[in-house]
Amino acid sequence: MNALSTILADRALSVVRAPHISDPVALADALSRGGIRALELTFTTPGVLALVRTASNAGAVVGAGTVLTADQARSAIDAGASFVVTPGLRPDVAAIVTDAGIPLMMGALTPSEVMTALDLGADAVKIFPARTVGPAYFKDLLGPFPDAQLVPSGGVNAGNAAQFLASGAVAVTAGTDVVSPASVAAAQWDDITARAQAFVAAISADTKEGSS
Repeated sequence: MNALSTILADRALSVVRAPHISDPVALADALSRGGIRALELTFTTPGVLALVRTASNAGAVVGAGTVLTADQARSAIDAGASFVVTPGLRPDVAAIVTDAGIPLMMGALTPSEVMTALDLGADAVKIFPARTVGPAYFKDLLGPFPDAQLVPSGGVNAGNAAQFLASGAVAVTAGTDVVSPASVAAAQWDDITARAQAFVAAISADTKEGSS
C-alpha cells in the first residue's frame, strides 16, 4: 500500500506546521493511534528533512509539504518522503516526483489549475484555500473533472470535514484543529491522539448516517 492508498483508506491526512517538532516519531504515532496514519511535514518547519528522515526510518507514512523547488523535492525524496505536496503548480517539482514514482498532491484552486495539475501528473489535487470556496465547490469541480481526486486544505476541521467528503472530496486534511503548534511544541501526544480520534469520528459518523 503506497501513501496515497493509506490517505484514501483513512480519508484523511495530517498537515503539521510548527516552528519546532521535538519528536516526529512520537507525533506520527500519536496521530496513527487516533486513526490518521499519513503525516505531512512542511518545508516551513526548520530542519524538516531530518524530521522526515527520522519518521520515515521509523516506518511512518510521512510526506513533505510546501515543496516549491525541484531541489526541495529531490532532498525530500532522498530523506524518505513517501509523498510530496505542493501549494500550487510546480512543473519542475512534478517532473521529479513522478519520475521517483511516489504520489504527488499538487495545489490548485481554479478549474484551469486543476486541469494543469492533472496534466502534470498529480495523483491528487489539493484545493487550497478550501475555507474560501466551501464544500459545494468540490461538487462543482467534479462536473468537468469526474475522475479527479480532490483534497481540501485550509480551514478544514471536525465540524466541516464530513461536508467536504459528502461533496466529493476523496480525503480531507487535518491541520491545526488536530495538531496545533502549541500542542506539538509541548509534546502533548495524548491530546493530539484524542483530537485525531474526534476528527475521524466526525467522518465516520457521517458515513454511517449516509448509508442508513
